Amino acid sequence: MMNQQTKPDEDFMYQALVNRDSSLEGIFYFGVRTTGIFCRPTCSARKPKKENVDYFDSVQSALDSGYRPCKVCSPLTEAGQAPDWLKQLLDEVHAAPEESFKDEDLQMRQVDPVRVRRWFQKHHGMTFHAYLRALRVNRAFQKIKNRKDVTSTALDSGYESLSGFHAAFSDTTGFSPSQSRNQSLVNITRLSTPLGQMYAGASEQGLCLLEFIDRKMIDDQIAQLQKQLKARFVTGVNRHLTVLETQLAEYFAGKRRSFDIALDVRGSGFQQKAWQALQQIPYGETRSYAQQAIAVGNAKAVRAIASANAKNRISIVIPCHRVIAKDGGLAGFGGGVWRKKYLLDLEKQK
Repeated sequence: MMNQQTKPDEDFMYQALVNRDSSLEGIFYFGVRTTGIFCRPTCSARKPKKENVDYFDSVQSALDSGYRPCKVCSPLTEAGQAPDWLKQLLDEVHAAPEESFKDEDLQMRQVDPVRVRRWFQKHHGMTFHAYLRALRVNRAFQKIKNRKDVTSTALDSGYESLSGFHAAFSDTTGFSPSQSRNQSLVNITRLSTPLGQMYAGASEQGLCLLEFIDRKMIDDQIAQLQKQLKARFVTGVNRHLTVLETQLAEYFAGKRRSFDIALDVRGSGFQQKAWQALQQIPYGETRSYAQQAIAVGNAKAVRAIASANAKNRISIVIPCHRVIAKDGGLAGFGGGVWRKKYLLDLEKQK
């Protein structure tokens, strides 16, 4: 069974499975003693009584305890990973989002449109066609930004009319296609990690957001960041996010100790110093808030340091989890103390 020191407590997990909380996908699995079956927290089957539940941190630990995988939620499939029936369609969409992917086109590919919609709603928080529209607009924005004219871009993007293109573009970005050369977009996507799904966002300059989707006030944080960057967040992927996905996987596998990713970090002069000091803390080590204050040249700024760390929007890459209380306590991590302990334990295994 799972180590309760590194995972949420049982009351938290039971409430998560009752609510079918998708943000906890991959964090834990639960076994039902009366049936001998184990499930994901999002399983749609009837919920068991609290006293009949065992909790596990991995599929293997549930299997080792004699539980069988649920046929309803298929816990043997990696959380957030596209299932086999969807992978080919996703490859086609990412390669050419301007192609036709109407319901009849999906059916010709022997893919159920309803099943596709449900998967995208669950894993991306939007419908398949909304996801496809965002990819098309993202690609069109880059073309116009690179001096291609609006009319030919609209036709190349799979739109049959210029008015339809203008409407989709404006609804997605908040500005018209002709204004693209003076505007900015931030590509945002969801990444699956051993600690749950994270939002990742990157501008043309670099990574500007990496945060757990269940962090409190995350929507307000994103809204504030959009104002700060003067950019609209639109679903998509760019070169910085591709690098991040690879390096983040290496980090969680214990194969990477530092990140080599361009950052687009905005903040006050003091906040910038605090975040730079965070990046100087070696992998596998920790610092107190007082030590970090000394590192930025103001030993009395302990509270200001704590405030700056709390406003760090690029979790893990800018490692605020490496700052702990003077007495060794782990409080002060927006993603949850249990995640902070997991990250510190991971880095100690060097």
